Amino acid sequence: MRGFLAILGVLALSWAMAQGRLVVAQGTDPITLDAPLAQDSPSATVVTHISETLFELTPEGRIVPHLAEGYSFADGGRTLTLRLRRGITFHDGTPFNAEAVKFNLERFVSKELASPFAFLLSELERVEVVDSHTVRLRLKNPFAPVLAHLTHSSTAIQSPTAIQRFGAQYRDNPVGTGPYRFQAWQKGQYVDLVRNENYWGPKPAIPQVRFIPVPEGTTRVALVETGQAHVAVRIPPQDIARLQGNRAVQVVRTPSLRTIYIYFNTQRPPFNDARVRQALNHAVNREEILQFVLGGIGRISDAPIAPGIFGYAPVGRYEYNPQRAQELLRQAGVSTPLRITLHCPTGRYFQDIQVCEAIQGQLRRVGVEASIQTLEWGAYLQETQRPLRENRIQMAMLGWGTVTGDADYGLYPLFHSSQWAPGFNRAFYKNPEVDKLLAQARISTLPQGRQSLYKEAMTRIWQDAPWLFLHSEVQVTAIRQEVQGFIVHPTERYLAYRASFR
Repeated sequence: MRGFLAILGVLALSWAMAQGRLVVAQGTDPITLDAPLAQDSPSATVVTHISETLFELTPEGRIVPHLAEGYSFADGGRTLTLRLRRGITFHDGTPFNAEAVKFNLERFVSKELASPFAFLLSELERVEVVDSHTVRLRLKNPFAPVLAHLTHSSTAIQSPTAIQRFGAQYRDNPVGTGPYRFQAWQKGQYVDLVRNENYWGPKPAIPQVRFIPVPEGTTRVALVETGQAHVAVRIPPQDIARLQGNRAVQVVRTPSLRTIYIYFNTQRPPFNDARVRQALNHAVNREEILQFVLGGIGRISDAPIAPGIFGYAPVGRYEYNPQRAQELLRQAGVSTPLRITLHCPTGRYFQDIQVCEAIQGQLRRVGVEASIQTLEWGAYLQETQRPLRENRIQMAMLGWGTVTGDADYGLYPLFHSSQWAPGFNRAFYKNPEVDKLLAQARISTLPQGRQSLYKEAMTRIWQDAPWLFLHSEVQVTAIRQEVQGFIVHPTERYLAYRASFR
């Protein structure tokens, strides 16, 4: 039977290559293909092939102009002038120009769109068209991370014509300037893209790309082993050694800017008491999870953001100490067994459900009975982002990739009280001192001053423990040997536009 499946796989791979199609197995289906509303990496990965940003964060961590070809600051950092590339059109023939940029940036921050990423440009006062290919951003204050924020996939420039034509249905019909054009989206099955023959940059070597959602890690591995997929993301640790012995497959490990955590609803009992949150942090044996669940792949968190991000500094560790956990629960007046519900995704993060099950067992040792509840990824995001009055979640696993490389993006949306859900502060955390520090760091113009402010903010966040701090991810990707040039970006996007078949 296995030999028969292998033959089928070879036939499938041969057919795909003959058609010029690269197949990428992701963990989940996109939620939307409208850039400002795409709040997860699988959605952002597809969006990035279709729609492009004004600036780009390279895999090496440099910010470089992209749709913009140059820029200058004036007025003490309150004015940013962008010079745009010429001769570019959107996939529907609409010209890319200053009016298109103005339309997109104003839509991005509009209350009508209600993008969860609007905070990225919250200092934007207005956008001015200087000429057809020059645009000026007027800012309320000097805004240190503005260029980093303009690398974020949610700020991608999309066709104004298509947005106005499709209205609410644009999310299923994206039109950008990118190296691939949108072709079809069969929800829950595949997203198909085709090469943009009029692309302004180097044209992709591969004519077609298909993204398929495959939640089970072992299934993704089987697909890449049999050749039914060329790329499989988030390889389970138990499969790595076997894949490394397979001459048809290469296993690629890539550092990630993503931190995995479980947040508490800090506004509802029992987690409105910091001692309870600290107790559960002491109850979890992260080293055990790293070694036996993650296969040694990852890094135990010592801050709310990962190393490699501007502003990162180690601020502590919650040591595994069940006795301390039980003592803190007693101090908080919590009687055991304490019964709670832990929400966990499946297929979204590396070993996500296995990590939740390990935590479930460790919490039981200190008298906390956690019932695990899972949801399909789209429904999971919908439930976790409900506003406080509607939100019934006690604890939930999520991950956050600081894809701009700047601590503002890793801290402000997650811990500033203005960003409560339906924003990204789903813990409903509030500390006025942290609010002040994060706000000040946004408008500080001195890098050393910003680093100092972030360290102080992270120290306070660590002590308040709005999260069960876990680990930062390392991406483990399986790529067929016949594929070269495929990029696994530290921002957790999988990029096919420089790939080719050998």
